[in-house]
Amino acid sequence: MNEYRLPNAKQARFRNKTYQAPIIYDAVKLTDSQKKLGVNLNYHVITYGCQANVRDGEVISGILEQMGYTFSDALSKADIIILNTCAIRENAEKRVLGVIGSLQSYKRKKPEMVVGICGCMPQQEQMAQNIVAKYPIVELMFGTHNISSLPTLLENVLTTRKRNIEVFSALGSIYEDLPSVRQFRHKAFVNIMDGCDKFCSYCIVPYTRGQQRSRRWEDILKEVKRLKEEGYQEITLLGQNVNAYGKDLDQGCTFADLLEKVSDTGIRRIRFTTSHPWDFDDRMIDIIAQRDNIMPFIHLPLQSGNDEILKLMNRRYTSKQYKELFDRIKEKIKDVAISTDIIVGFPNETEEQFSDTLKMVEYCQYDNAYSFVFSAREGTPAARIEDSVSLEEKKRRLQRLNERLGYYSKLNNKKWEGQVVEVLVDGFSKTNPEIMSGYTPQQKLVNFSYDNAQIGAIIYVKITQGMKNSLNGVQVHPGKENHEQY
Repeated sequence: MNEYRLPNAKQARFRNKTYQAPIIYDAVKLTDSQKKLGVNLNYHVITYGCQANVRDGEVISGILEQMGYTFSDALSKADIIILNTCAIRENAEKRVLGVIGSLQSYKRKKPEMVVGICGCMPQQEQMAQNIVAKYPIVELMFGTHNISSLPTLLENVLTTRKRNIEVFSALGSIYEDLPSVRQFRHKAFVNIMDGCDKFCSYCIVPYTRGQQRSRRWEDILKEVKRLKEEGYQEITLLGQNVNAYGKDLDQGCTFADLLEKVSDTGIRRIRFTTSHPWDFDDRMIDIIAQRDNIMPFIHLPLQSGNDEILKLMNRRYTSKQYKELFDRIKEKIKDVAISTDIIVGFPNETEEQFSDTLKMVEYCQYDNAYSFVFSAREGTPAARIEDSVSLEEKKRRLQRLNERLGYYSKLNNKKWEGQVVEVLVDGFSKTNPEIMSGYTPQQKLVNFSYDNAQIGAIIYVKITQGMKNSLNGVQVHPGKENHEQY
């Protein structure tokens, strides 16, 4: 494996408090030969995981199209297939490895096809070594730090027909002006930072994404203004911990300041994810409450309702502090919806500790939640803890938790019955052409019957039914029914 550049776990853990990430403008520069490599060829990118991965997938697609490739929905027609991966849980990794195996049949029929893998999975030292040793079908591998190197790496594979493996562990840089093929034409993801320095004991992200590094606010605003000019209605500000934005810079711009600046652009809808309770200050709450174009939806990960477990998780807040923050958000932001993340079965979690999480759910009554059984990630502190709780017991607890989460999700959704809400239209139902769907300001999914709704438009819908995971409704128009109250 010495011929390949592979990540190093020790280097991935290193942090430099005085580090200022270099900013690389016009980061992808194609040679004349690279611009022609994909002419008359097709590509397919499969993305797993979070919104940051989705944004990376958009950039990968943008690079490939600049190289002349055309997107194909059919794997059998693709000349290059790239798996853009997630490492947050073991199940996600198993699914990717299964897909690599299934691509063998396509490769046999089309030997010249290139199979590549990138993202967070190959950023792990042991996983990268495993892929290189056991999956020879993978000819191209790169990580989260060198997406901009894709043209050179791919050209090397195509011209030499040898594997090109380049994944390195680094503090990281900031790449600007990256080409991209946006997933939607009416809403867009905007990276404001990458990396994370929180080092929650169960989380692999600080190792796969590098040190926290924020973009200059001027570059972020430039991107948002361009998106607005292109007709985008909604943007989501992305980061592993968005409300820590700016702490690594000397420009004196906090996340609350950034929210204010982005709001001043006048774009219709602003969202952000993911926030950490530790960095969620009162000025942030006030800015969200004061600005109509900052959506009243907060994703506020809890992870556990027990203080001992929170300490072992290195979450940096107590259950009391979380409740106080939750209450301030609810008090100040009108009609706010709050979602969360919860991990069940952290090593040696007792029934009593788990019951504290249930009590927190009863207190907060979340609009939505993402709940999971603890997944040990190699290289993290939590993975080294010997665990006395069986997987069967953890699954039973998860079921109990999900029952309560589902109950409150439905209860919150039913409160919207009879009300008229604004919905940004995403598209048509795959099973019923008479139904369209979109999201309210509170990030509630609405399926609705329509007469003249257009994808990308913000329309009014009267809610007829609240269910556990979505709302049903019917499109209404100005001057009709309850519209005048909005």
